[in-house]
Amino acid sequence: MISLKKRNQGFTIVELLIVIVVIGILAALVITTYSGIQAKARNGKRSSDINAVQTQLEGFYSQNGYYPSLADLNSKTWRATNMKSLDKGALVDPGTNCDPDAVSTCVAAAPAAKIYSYAVTDASNASCETTDTNCAQYTLTATYEGSVNNQTTYVKKNLD
Repeated sequence: MISLKKRNQGFTIVELLIVIVVIGILAALVITTYSGIQAKARNGKRSSDINAVQTQLEGFYSQNGYYPSLADLNSKTWRATNMKSLDKGALVDPGTNCDPDAVSTCVAAAPAAKIYSYAVTDASNASCETTDTNCAQYTLTATYEGSVNNQTTYVKKNLD
């Protein structure tokens, strides 16, 4: 016997809630993975930036016999004269939007999050900011987001 009642077809509230929960879980996984990938990319850029700056510093040292002071490195006019091939973007942490051409504090003296640091001293570990031709050693530091290979910072020192 054929039923003459029309059967209502559709989804129940429970079925809809289950689908919404599953979509929410998948979205959370995608967002978490994406932000992890972004942090990894920024950490990679930090390492390559520090290496690029170190290359320029060592080139300057080989020509002049001393390292530039922090004030020199932060000076647009000094960089344009003495480090022409240094990309200004290599001085800026990818977690910030500092413009090294407009601001003279994109590189700091002490390590901190979201800013590169350049600590330069003379041979006896004293400050050489006022007499920059005495600068004999430096430490470049970038602070990672999280840790990379169990390290929270990426540090490069002078080669001598």
